Amino acid sequence: MYAIVEIAGHQYKVQKDQQVFVNRLDAKEGAKIKFDRVLLTDKAGDVTVGAPAINGLAVHATIERHLKGDKVLVFKKKRRKGYQKLNGFRPYLTEIRITDIKKVAAKKAAPKKEAAETKAKKEA
Repeated sequence: MYAIVEIAGHQYKVQKDQQVFVNRLDAKEGAKIKFDRVLLTDKAGDVTVGAPAINGLAVHATIERHLKGDKVLVFKKKRRKGYQKLNGFRPYLTEIRITDIKKVAAKKAAPKKEAAETKAKKEA
């Protein structure tokens, strides 16, 4: 079983017991976190697609460590102009381990009877 989940603004394909490097998260090492923005799941060929996310499904993970990634070099050049610019950075990353992909209790929406009744009274 795998799922496509949105973590820190990026989409990742994850499976149980997988190790993933994501943009830095605001949590301590060893903390358990839950990502409830699951966009797609596949369980033995049974594909479920959310619109935009699947309600009642979450990906659970633990934070292994925080680290800096490999250096990324950005090189700009305009030919025949003598312009060259080299810039680089090392992204801040968080290593997470996916522990489970499971259903969670879905939040029930408040009944909309009162809103419909007030609207009917205004029209009358």
